[in-house]
Amino acid sequence: MQISHALDDRRKVWDMIKNIRTALFVTHDEDGGMHARPMAVNQRTFDGDLWFFTSVDSPKIEEIEGNPSVLLAYSEPRDQEYVSVTGTAEVVRDRKKVDELWTDALRVWFPKGPGDRSITLIKVSVSAAEYWDAPSSRMILAYSRAKAILTGLTIDLRENKRVEF
Repeated sequence: MQISHALDDRRKVWDMIKNIRTALFVTHDEDGGMHARPMAVNQRTFDGDLWFFTSVDSPKIEEIEGNPSVLLAYSEPRDQEYVSVTGTAEVVRDRKKVDELWTDALRVWFPKGPGDRSITLIKVSVSAAEYWDAPSSRMILAYSRAKAILTGLTIDLRENKRVEF
């Protein structure tokens, strides 16, 4: 696996995750166990921070305050794209940022709109990401599988890279 600090690789991470609408957001509970839940991605641009909306009384708030190390897992099996992101989470109560990031799709969870006082943001400062990207063409995958079976050789078409932020 390659390790990269390149800006282009950071952009590739964003290009892979920006259209995946939901990530599994993993925190640590007070007993040291891990807790995952689906979270919607709510931003149009990426500067090294990822933003999520939650409710002020969500258990994940306490988990983040107890241990801010988090993992986000993104998956798009149809396109054979997988990304894991690690970072440090921070609870942010900023009404201007809520207004900036607000989309009407959030009304499912916050029907009162962006003025809802229960809205709290989680900012994840990304420290690293790892991605796996493979051709999604069924023809290429079928050919590769057949070639592996016929030759007895392992054929890996995936690109796997760890990107440091």
